[in-house]
Amino acid sequence: MTAEGADNAEFTVRLAPAVGEFDAAEWNALGGDRNPFVSHEFLTALEDSGSVGEGTGWDPVPITVSDAAGRLQAAMPSYAKGHSQGEYVFDHSWADALHRAGRNYYPKLQIAAPFTPANGPRLLLKDQRLAPYLLKGAEVVCEQNGLSSAHATFIEPDQLSLFEDAGWLMRSDIQFHWLNRDYQTFDDFLGELASRKRKNLRKERAAAQDGLRIERLSGDDIKPRHWDAFWVFYQDTGARKWGTPYLTREAFTLMGERMADRMVLILAFDGEEPIAGALNFIGSDAIYGRYWGCTRDVRFLHFELCYYQAIDIAIERGLPRVEAGAQGGHKLVRGYEPVQTWSAHWIADPGFRAAVADFLEREREGVAVDQLHLGERTPFKKSD
Repeated sequence: MTAEGADNAEFTVRLAPAVGEFDAAEWNALGGDRNPFVSHEFLTALEDSGSVGEGTGWDPVPITVSDAAGRLQAAMPSYAKGHSQGEYVFDHSWADALHRAGRNYYPKLQIAAPFTPANGPRLLLKDQRLAPYLLKGAEVVCEQNGLSSAHATFIEPDQLSLFEDAGWLMRSDIQFHWLNRDYQTFDDFLGELASRKRKNLRKERAAAQDGLRIERLSGDDIKPRHWDAFWVFYQDTGARKWGTPYLTREAFTLMGERMADRMVLILAFDGEEPIAGALNFIGSDAIYGRYWGCTRDVRFLHFELCYYQAIDIAIERGLPRVEAGAQGGHKLVRGYEPVQTWSAHWIADPGFRAAVADFLEREREGVAVDQLHLGERTPFKKSD
């Protein structure tokens, strides 16, 4: 599809078979240099490891915009989906409703970082004026291929207006993020908490660390033996939560080879034996907690590795926030605050679109009330 854009320049919008079709530097120049989950390294590690692609229900179909010279100007990581697994924005009820009406919800188009409930740019742009071409391209892909809908999940706030201007339906939910208010130390953060909450967190950290050694590894310090240990942890958690882990073992090796300097692997050792681990990714303005697992239950160790260590890292690196993944009201009492997250949805069928729009309007009201209620339950000192 060709279109005339800003300054009468001609652009070509096309569907590509994989992110790996593009030069890494050219792709990352669009936004992957600041957010790890839309980087060329992360997305191609998923492709090359078989975590997405044939047989997974996540078929890569990135939509791109190039100029007349063939230079990449905009891109959208997108996938043809045959199910709703690994998305963390739940639309199973929408699928059921459409199926009951005698129509197919799948396949659909998913604009996302696979298996990753973390905010980030979903439109990778050299010029924001190119956003309509990507979004219109997504709509045309759906119309020409009989896809019911397109869904962009965990959109960073700065890009919400781009989807709204294109007429997509907006949906909100709540996550728990830790916000760095210029703390210099973990104790500075604790000083903002109510006395009883502050004491509880100190007790949890002491109990979790008792008799264990905790190491943070990044870059070349992460060795194959560390990935082997973490793979065992990841499989255990994946089997209990999802039935089958989303990532293959090879995915961790490839991410380690391609982007280890943007990852922090936290391991807990009993003597020389690793017994638990948490994997974090580093962006330009956040640390993202992604995977956790253990081979031995130690009280409060999950909170230490996933939440408190991430806070330490954010403070040390001067990062504004910690995103610790989906769900988890237990994060609230540990200083993580309720934050709205957003997704955008384009529905092909006008009648179904109207029904979804009505549902979303009522759902947003409930989410706003929940966020207000949760905000009153944070452990911070209450002002008079």
